[in-house]
Amino acid sequence: MTTTPSTAGAVPRPQRHRPPLAAAVVKSLVTAIVVGDYPPGSALPPAGALCEQYEVSRTVIREATTALVEKGLVASRQGWGTIVLDQDQWSLLDPLVLDALFQREDRLVYLDNLIEIRTTLECAMARRAAGLLDAEQRTALTAKLDELADLVDDPTGYARVDVEFHELIHRASRDAFGRAIVSSVQGKALHTPQYSGTPSVEDVRSTHEGHTRILEALVAGDAAGAEAAMRDHITSSWARRRPQEAPGA
Repeated sequence: MTTTPSTAGAVPRPQRHRPPLAAAVVKSLVTAIVVGDYPPGSALPPAGALCEQYEVSRTVIREATTALVEKGLVASRQGWGTIVLDQDQWSLLDPLVLDALFQREDRLVYLDNLIEIRTTLECAMARRAAGLLDAEQRTALTAKLDELADLVDDPTGYARVDVEFHELIHRASRDAFGRAIVSSVQGKALHTPQYSGTPSVEDVRSTHEGHTRILEALVAGDAAGAEAAMRDHITSSWARRRPQEAPGA
């Protein structure tokens, strides 16, 4: 039997546009698979049963099934139907898969792991940026921090510019791979409420203090200080917004 190549953690390819009905069915089935309603090795209900369940045509179910295959969640097996694959085959960075992972009872395992990855990469990039920052980049970062300072009473606006501040540091580090990985992970995770949370103005003020310390170290060319400030910023921010343990977890 041919083994499907592992796609865990891979950046998913752009998906073709699907009709709204198919997209809704895809989202529902992705969530059901990822949270364990259909465990690995089990078969999805036959197409006819899914048509009745979602009140859609067989064409819509075929579209939805194709999407699940693209995400590494299922495979068609002759005589067996549509079989759910093991998690190591899933495209974990696919937006729908990532969102469903954050709905599982063990979601904190994935959320914490995401923060660990981000911390490792961003600390390294901050350290590199401190030694590479030029005058134009210092000016851009200082201006971005000033922009953030004007938004401390607006958590939504602050969150948007916060991402831009970090992207300037990523660019200054010249770490193309680190930047691509963080952008992919962070970009998708930011759309999930379990990751982003709902920060208060007090939280934003604490976050801004962290950004200020990072910039001070970068401008001073203090590589170790920039790395330490970035680590403290990310870990303390996560500690403030980390969801509570799921019941029974």
